Amino acid sequence: MVLLFCSDPLVPRQPDGAFASEADAARGLGLDIGLIDFEALVAGDSRAAVRRVPEAQGESAVYRGWMLRPSVYADLHGALAARGVRLVNDPDAYAHGHHLPGWYPALEGHTPRSVWLPVNGDVAMDDVMSLLRPFGDGPVLLKDFVKSRKHEWAEACFIPAASDRAAVERVVRRFVELQGSDLEGGLVFREFVELAPAGRHPKSGMPLAREHRVFFLDGEPVATLRYWDEAEYEAETAAAAALRALAARVKSRFFTLDVAELLHGGWTVIEVGDGQVSGLPDHADRRAFYQALAARLGGSP
Repeated sequence: MVLLFCSDPLVPRQPDGAFASEADAARGLGLDIGLIDFEALVAGDSRAAVRRVPEAQGESAVYRGWMLRPSVYADLHGALAARGVRLVNDPDAYAHGHHLPGWYPALEGHTPRSVWLPVNGDVAMDDVMSLLRPFGDGPVLLKDFVKSRKHEWAEACFIPAASDRAAVERVVRRFVELQGSDLEGGLVFREFVELAPAGRHPKSGMPLAREHRVFFLDGEPVATLRYWDEAEYEAETAAAAALRALAARVKSRFFTLDVAELLHGGWTVIEVGDGQVSGLPDHADRRAFYQALAARLGGSP
């Protein structure tokens, strides 16, 4: 198994500083490391992007780097395959786990009710209000196919009443403005559900919930982590059996389930992510994470 990290734009032979601690942990375990030139990749030169990845014969690889649009991931997958390196997730699996419209049908009923509207240019508010009609006067959260602006909670994320056109338009317009060219796919509106509270974020003031990030590989949990570094609560593993059943529905080898405890008991899936671009919280034990991952993929030293 080889681990592929984004390289530092200024020091191309070193991992980007954002991934340095993960790369150090992997090296400490004797795992093989390769570097991806992220700037070349997103510029469309996938061949140049992988020039520092050693050629191999069908070796399994895990990308650990910045999020990629599915089309760019497909380019990376193809460029690595040409060098005999096989990413753990193929392009279809990546798109399935990365975009909410891909994974939502598999987990409907176990995640807040959601509707979405592809966006290519200006947003038609009449279409948005028609889409929101099933939510009535209830609150909703706004995100794109991948990410929210949760740290701009009142400004660009939380809509107190889905029927309030002025509030909807204010939040939608601000969200689109802040996302800019990073807006991925379109707009997603999700039913707001009451979660078990864990305080408020010390910088943004957004409400925090007892949320957990679980990495899965081939249907089995690799790591269960407390999602928020800014709140103190235990990483919950009691729902492992239920999560395995849900994980079996996700059409990907390596992915994350972000799950939260509901206010009155039970669980809900907040998000699914491709495991290669899902971050580790600051408090996570990186050595333990890569040790478990390598053991599952047959790359344990």
